[in-house]
Amino acid sequence: MKGSLWVAVACLATLGATDAHASDRSWDKASSIVRNAVVVSALGVPAVQGDWTGSLQAGASVGAAFGAAEGLKRLFPETRPDGSNDKSFPSGHTASAFAAAASLQNRYGWEVGLPAQIAAAFVGVARVKARKHHWYDVAAGAALGEASGFLITSRRDDRVKVFPWGDGGGGGLGLAMRF
Repeated sequence: MKGSLWVAVACLATLGATDAHASDRSWDKASSIVRNAVVVSALGVPAVQGDWTGSLQAGASVGAAFGAAEGLKRLFPETRPDGSNDKSFPSGHTASAFAAAASLQNRYGWEVGLPAQIAAAFVGVARVKARKHHWYDVAAGAALGEASGFLITSRRDDRVKVFPWGDGGGGGLGLAMRF
């Protein structure tokens, strides 16, 4: 767990790397850097500990959140506040960051999850400050990320597991408990 705390502190340290009066471009760059740091942490913390299941679950969480965000962008085209394109809703950066943070929190607890959640919140704020998203784009991205992180990632040593299932007739969530 010492390695995971170091990574969580590193994520938090990136929050101070951005000037409070930064330009739109600086906020955009900062949001990408912090998003990447949180995603790398979600994949790296389990890998450093030899927890390959945790790495796979984190990857699946981030992938699901980002994929859902990209799909919604195509279904609901909305112009970005800076006018650059029509892919504003929802925020893929925020979805990815919150999926990674939720994976860390769900797998390792609040001690690692809290700094990651703060870093993910910074990504959302930075996307609005960069004029790449409206507040509701970021809120939708955060909801997607949190949902995928908590639904796909299980506690490392938990006795209760929630898992998705599907077949030709439908799908849902399964619950397994060990007593």
